[in-house]
Amino acid sequence: MKLPKFIRNNLILKITSLNSLVVGARLLMSLVVQKLLAEYTGQAGIAKVGQLRNISSILMSLTSLGTFNGVVKYVSEYKSDQKNLLKLFSTLYVFSFTASVVLFFILFFGASYFSHKLFLSDTYAVVFKVMAVAVPFISMNRIFSGVINGISDYKKHTKIEFISHFLAAVLLLVSLYFYSLKGVLVAIALTPIIQFTVLIIIFGKVLKDYVDFNSISFKIPFLKQLLGFTVMSFVATVLSNYVEIDLRTLILEKISEAEAGSWTAMNSISKIYMQFLIAIFSLYILPKYATINTSFEFRIEIKKIYTSLVPLVFIGMVLVYVLRNVLIEVIFTDAFMGMAILFKWQLAGDFVRFIANVLSYQFLAKKQIKYFVSTQLIGLAMYYVFGRYYLSSFGTEGVVMALFVSNLIYLGIVFFVLRNTFFGKNRDI
Repeated sequence: MKLPKFIRNNLILKITSLNSLVVGARLLMSLVVQKLLAEYTGQAGIAKVGQLRNISSILMSLTSLGTFNGVVKYVSEYKSDQKNLLKLFSTLYVFSFTASVVLFFILFFGASYFSHKLFLSDTYAVVFKVMAVAVPFISMNRIFSGVINGISDYKKHTKIEFISHFLAAVLLLVSLYFYSLKGVLVAIALTPIIQFTVLIIIFGKVLKDYVDFNSISFKIPFLKQLLGFTVMSFVATVLSNYVEIDLRTLILEKISEAEAGSWTAMNSISKIYMQFLIAIFSLYILPKYATINTSFEFRIEIKKIYTSLVPLVFIGMVLVYVLRNVLIEVIFTDAFMGMAILFKWQLAGDFVRFIANVLSYQFLAKKQIKYFVSTQLIGLAMYYVFGRYYLSSFGTEGVVMALFVSNLIYLGIVFFVLRNTFFGKNRDI
């Protein structure tokens, strides 16, 4: 299918449109999966799935020591520099090997503890043992995905995403049919192995052009360059998922498991539509920002991104809000209808966060650790504090209100940090 000319001539829209095709397909798969999960496991099952997906997100960061954005940045900068690429991947090998060994032992021998902590039962210990086995695959998949994003190979990225999510959805549904909720959780734990296998089959040959596997050594010459990304990822991914787990557990304890399931369902819908945007950050924005050296170029790029995407994002979110009751009926069941009240706060919060992230990715691209970590920590702290406070006053809706308020604060802080780029002394640099 040939894309319209105005899209072909705009790389942002080109990547977004191609990514939208795979996200649209994933959306259909997610609709089927979420519907069956809701019918067969109820709100309690959705809450448990949410807990495990948060753990999976944390592991994606920890297994590679949070170097994904570092891989994107340095691969985009050193595409033709084999010497620096070798230093990069030697360091990544040490990071990945060390983290994978440590996390394997923690998950495998602490399986009963994690099962009781997250699911209030020892029944699901096997899930964490399976996840322990999958740890090396999570690490390698994360690093090699960084290479794909670093060279902006969005076509292969689209193909990998579609095939891997299709196979993962099939595995999950088969597991649900034969083994109920425990089977679903095991399937989620096995998903990284599927993703890695698909990535190697599709991207393996190209990968060899950038990674000289025979020359990789057990050394860390890129330690200083990557440690900053480790710190940033710990804050952005590990702490944010921990906060989400803690708030879900609080809802479960203070209100009910059903309410925790409804809040998780709202997060699931948010993650589905936000997938349309997430890829553009790693495939286009981060590599592009890494090559920008003046505030003038940065402002031009910001204007280009906002004018291309903000109207589309706004229209899309308005449609989601208007169709919220239909979405709940289609994706879940009538038991989840109470979550309709959460949509306005979730959508508003996500919209503000998108606007803020377009600006804050400059911190990642330029490895401005102090700015990135401080703004993220303040935003997370506000979400956590307001979430706990509003929960006692407004129930589950209060947690989503807290998301909107904290994202507004985050946007304000990011803009304040970058004020000189737009209005002050750095404007002409």
